[in-house]
Amino acid sequence: MSGFKNTYEDDAYAAAYARMEFPGTYYLAYRDLPEILSEHVSGTAALDFGCGAGRSSRFLKKLGFGVIGIDIAPEMIRCADQIDPGGDYRLVSPGSFEALDSARFDLILAAFPFDNIPMTMKPELFEGLAGLLTEGGRIVNLVSTPEIYTNEWASFSTKDFPENKQKQSGEIVKVICFDIDDQTIVEDIVCDQAEYQRVYAQAGLRIIDSRLPLGRQGEPSDWVSEETIAPWRIDVLERIA
Repeated sequence: MSGFKNTYEDDAYAAAYARMEFPGTYYLAYRDLPEILSEHVSGTAALDFGCGAGRSSRFLKKLGFGVIGIDIAPEMIRCADQIDPGGDYRLVSPGSFEALDSARFDLILAAFPFDNIPMTMKPELFEGLAGLLTEGGRIVNLVSTPEIYTNEWASFSTKDFPENKQKQSGEIVKVICFDIDDQTIVEDIVCDQAEYQRVYAQAGLRIIDSRLPLGRQGEPSDWVSEETIAPWRIDVLERIA
């Protein structure tokens, strides 16, 4: 996409992002995953697509999965290897799964990478991921809701970017994350539920479960919008027979 900068490929931002685990609003992205995976996933072979510094890979390993993490950003893979020397992290070319050889997976977790992938590339990538599933395997796509770019949060601010409110699916939006030392302006690509459903269908996938996690009283954060507006959506996908 012309003019789009993937902040996560920047070495300094990658190093700052690597130090973050599950604070604030990010807590809600992972809180319900153990229950969702237990309900929908059989088997323990997992792929962490867009693994970054390995945060989601380490999360899955603690749940008993055998995990391969892949990413297109060399600095992110270096950070993952440093944090988790025993992990299996592989650098891949955009859109390529050659580094996986003939591996097949019961679970493919995509935790946020599709927030940074242009609309034109999404269907082909999902189709490629679908081809890596075992029989009965599931893709879990964890993405930002459009509302995350137009409200204030425990971990994020968008008040300096009022233009976000006019953005349509496929357009660039901006956000600042408080939980990262390097508070660089992050550019994402907004995508609503209807557009994701179109992408899934084009890739031969369908939603079998979708969750919008909300904050609750007594959780380890001072919620801002999280108790009434969901910042994330978690879609569980299966291949269309």
